[in-house]
Order: sequence, then structure tokens, then C-alpha cells
Amino acid sequence: MMSINPGRRVLLVFATLCILISACTPREIVQHPQPPAKIALVLGAGASRGFSHIGVLKVLESNSLPIHMIIGTSAGSFVGSLSAYGFNAFQLQKIALEIEKSDIIDVTIPDNGFVKGELLEAYVNRMLRNTPIEKLRLPFYAVATDVSTGQEVVFGSGNTGMAVRASCAVPGVFRPVRFDNKTYIDGGVVSPVAVDAARRFGATVVIAVDISSDLDNRVPEGTIDTILQAVNIMYAKIAAAALNRADVVIRPKVGHIGSGEFTKRHEAILEGERAALEALPQIRRILDKLRQEGRL
Repeated sequence: MMSINPGRRVLLVFATLCILISACTPREIVQHPQPPAKIALVLGAGASRGFSHIGVLKVLESNSLPIHMIIGTSAGSFVGSLSAYGFNAFQLQKIALEIEKSDIIDVTIPDNGFVKGELLEAYVNRMLRNTPIEKLRLPFYAVATDVSTGQEVVFGSGNTGMAVRASCAVPGVFRPVRFDNKTYIDGGVVSPVAVDAARRFGATVVIAVDISSDLDNRVPEGTIDTILQAVNIMYAKIAAAALNRADVVIRPKVGHIGSGEFTKRHEAILEGERAALEALPQIRRILDKLRQEGRL
């Protein structure tokens, strides 16, 4: 047997130890950066109570809280489209306090609805200078319902006024809206607060504004008021599950405001402000965490 020089034996043992130590040395774990956060503001359905969305926007804007997309259903689509176009919250408040029912409500002989909706479509397009949805300043989506299939439809391109009109077409009040060989009604029938749609479009954080759960205890007066109250009850029941999947839920106390009541719009705006202020600490905690992670 060949003998190994003691000196060489020492060198071989040393080399072997070096290899073993090298193999056991912890290697640096490469961490890939997380994608930037996307914050979605989801504005819920609720007819005239939708004025409270403006109060929420006032608080978010005054605190410089970032919003990367807006998704609106029914009244939420109306306010959301104007905000996504570029009107700030104080301009929206001025618009809200100056608007009259006759500017957007074209009452007609009842035929599958009391309101045609043409004025609403024209008003939105006029205010937005006929800007299509895909050209708005912020990504915006309007939620409607395909009446033949009962499926949620989310408009993210095309005629903004027509999409808002479809989203606002409350059954029994507005006539259904027909275009592209399909007929649409109010998005609140299937998705009063479109949290899940926001997630599908990549939202990391969803701030949802629910204006349906604070139910009105008064007895409605008149046919339209009764329909709107019934629809609001439906909104509240359907929205409950989706709201559990939002990161923050803002609930303005607007139960005392009738769904078709324009005269209390200023009160609705104030209630939106109050509710948003209550939610502000929770929103800030979420945003602070995202900043620490380098995602904002």
C-alpha cells in the first residue's frame, strides 16, 4: 500500500474541511421585490345616498391618500366617473349642490320604467367632454347587470355616459339600457359594492364605501320611493358577503335620507366625511405598512 507523506495528509484533511465548511456556509437568500400596491376605491349603490361618496372623497383627498382605481355601481358609478375624469372633491361638491333632478331625470310615461335615462347619459358625457372610459385620468370601471343572463358586467372602455346609465338603471324606475345587442340594468342587482371586481383588476387594497346597510326605517311614500326602498334592502343583503372581502369598509350613516331624496344631499356629503374620518386611522395603518415594505 502506498504511504502518504504526513505533510500531505495534513493538507488533504485541511482541504476536505474547507470544502465541507464551504458547503455548510449559509448563502444569501435573494428576495425579489414585491409589486407596487394598487389601492381601489369601490363606491357602492344607493341612489341619492350616493352624494355621501363625495364626502368620503373629500377626506381621502385632503389627507393625500393615494387611489389608483375607482369602481362604481349605480350612484357610485356616477360619482366615480366624475372623480376619475379629474374633478376634485370640492368641485364635485359644487356640482352636487347645483345639480337638479331635471338635469339627469327624464320622467316618461311608464313603459318598463318611469325614467328613460337619456338625460343622465348626456349629462355625464357633457361633464366629461365625451371622454371614453379608457381615457379617463384614473382607471375607472362601471358595474352593470346583463338582464338576460343575470351576470355582472364591468365596463372598462367605451362610452362613459352610456356605461353609467346602464349601471344606474334601477329596475322598475329606469328603463333598461340596450346596446351591442344586449340589455343592461342596475349593477346593484348582482354587485352593489364591487369588491370582487376590484380584486380581479389587481387591487391590493380595497376601500369600499357601503351606503346601503344603514336602512331607512320610515315608511316610503309613492311608487318610486317604495321601489327604491325595496331595492336598497336588496343591496344591503347582497353586499354583506362582498364587504367581508374588503380591507376597509366606510359606512356613512345615511339611513334617514330617502333613496330618491335630493334635498338632503348636503347632509349626505357630511355623513360621508364623518364616516371617512372614522376609518382614517385604519387606512393609515395599512398604507404605513405598505410604505415600510416599499410598495408605495
